Amino acid sequence: MSTGLRFLTLVAAIVFSAAALTPAAAQETKTHRIVIQVTTDDMGTMNMALGNAMNAQEYYSSKGEDLIVEIVTYGPGITMLRDDISPVKERISEARNAVPGLALSMCNNSKMGAERREGHEIPVIEGAQVVPAGIVRVTELQEMGYTYAKP
Repeated sequence: MSTGLRFLTLVAAIVFSAAALTPAAAQETKTHRIVIQVTTDDMGTMNMALGNAMNAQEYYSSKGEDLIVEIVTYGPGITMLRDDISPVKERISEARNAVPGLALSMCNNSKMGAERREGHEIPVIEGAQVVPAGIVRVTELQEMGYTYAKP
């Protein structure tokens, strides 16, 4: 074997050995994804959904891992994200502070149905998004690898 080839083989062996010894913390951080579905106007369920998000954030953060959470509301669950009557607006603010990037989604089908029944536009809390259909959003998120949770 030529000297040049031996040198390249030695360099390759050192590079691969160093890569194998790299500490786990220096490697890619694991990211967890959770979609939480809320389909009831029960305040306890809404609080549990927010608590689930905050508890998961605290746990994964303590392990040095990332978390992405989206709460999707539809049917009576849209009450959670209504700016006029949400019983958990203050808790949502708390959850947003605890869970960076917490996404909140309201089903447009449910919103339009409530608007027809009530005869006025439904105001959505600031920062929440309206998605075409809540069940479709949950499905899309699961197809992207999100873990499904329903409190």
